[in-house]
Formats: sequence, structure tokens, C-alpha cells
Amino acid sequence: MGDRIEIATLDGNDMMPAYRAQPDGTLKGAIVVIQEIFGINAGIREKADRWASLGYLAIAPDLFWRMEPGVELDPDVPAEMERAFGFYKQFDLDAAMRDVEATIKAARGDAAKVGVVGYCLGGLIAYLAATRTDADASVGYYGGGINQKLGEAHAIGKPLMLHFAGDDHFIDAAAREAIGEGLGSNSHVTIHDYAGVDHGFAATSGSRRVDDAARLADGRTEAFFAEYIG
Repeated sequence: MGDRIEIATLDGNDMMPAYRAQPDGTLKGAIVVIQEIFGINAGIREKADRWASLGYLAIAPDLFWRMEPGVELDPDVPAEMERAFGFYKQFDLDAAMRDVEATIKAARGDAAKVGVVGYCLGGLIAYLAATRTDADASVGYYGGGINQKLGEAHAIGKPLMLHFAGDDHFIDAAAREAIGEGLGSNSHVTIHDYAGVDHGFAATSGSRRVDDAARLADGRTEAFFAEYIG
């Protein structure tokens, strides 16, 4: 279902690698799938394939390409988790946002409406897509650091859904409370909390996944995009 493509950067000086999954039938819209700190690994490709099976063009840009193209890491392998955090420490968030904007622009060549969904690091980026890009709707799963970017919340003018784990050891209760307070008055924002689960609960597989919570969150996301994108 999926293939590898390249997308022109906003300045036109480089080509960024990405994974693309295309629907077999009528196109509903496009979804930009934003990676965790583990690169465009099998889990992210599976997420993109799922969106394609639901009728969306799905594109997952390789946001680590400026450091090392083609990174694929397994969070259940300690050495690979450590390597993932190494990439995270070097990560240029503003450059990545420009790459997401370029991906949205490319997707609009095929679809009238484009959504953004992201996980972990991608959850923060999905939030920022709602503040910095023209995405038609955005969904973030357990995005760390959103509480530090609430100064941008005034720019949210299109639908945004956020999913948080109730026992997230990366995003503590104080951070989640600040996010709720900072975004609660914005009618465009919906926030869901999932009690008793930790960061990464919606992974496609592996030790982090909590099936019931993942299915609930993903069902809400699918309904959200069906309303606003397709």
C-alpha cells in the first residue's frame, strides 16, 4: 500500500524523504502522520496504512532527515530508545515545523482538506500545526512540551483534539492541568484523558500499547477527521 517519496522543502533547496500510503477508492482527504522520536518505523507506517485503508492519502515526513535519513527505532529495545533520545536532543523543532508545512502543501496537491496527527514528539508538532500552519484539523497524542507553548494558543482557529495519558511519566499532572487551563476556553479544542495508562498507549504494537485505551482514542480520532477532513 505504501511507497517512499520525496517532498520539496519550503525554500525549494532540498528534498525531504517521506512515506506515503494511498487509498484504493475515492479520496476523502489527506492526513499528515507525524512520527515519534523513533523515526518512520513500522508503527508509523502502519498508522499511515490505516488512514489509507479509511480513504485518506497519508504522508509521514521523515523529520529526522536533516540529522540522519531513514531512522527506524524500536522503543522496546533499550539501546534504540537511548539512541532515539539522542536524536531528540539534537532536534530542530522550528525546522521540523517548516517541513510539516511543506508536507501539508504537497498533500494539498491531491486533497482539498488536510489533517495532521502526531504521537509523542509528533503530538507537540500536531499542536503547533494548529497554531502555525493552515491544517484543517489536528490531533495530538501525548504531546510533551505543549504546556511550554501555550503562548501560541491564541492562533488556534481550526479543530484540535488532544489525547493524554493519565499516568504519563513524561507529561506530569501539573503540565496536563496547565494545558487544560490554557486551552479550555477555546471552542476549537477538545481534550481527552485516559486514566491508568502511560505515555505511548496508542502505539500500534509493543509493550507500551494499551488496547482498550488505544481503540477508544483512535476511534475518536477517526470520527474527528471524518467530520472535519473527509
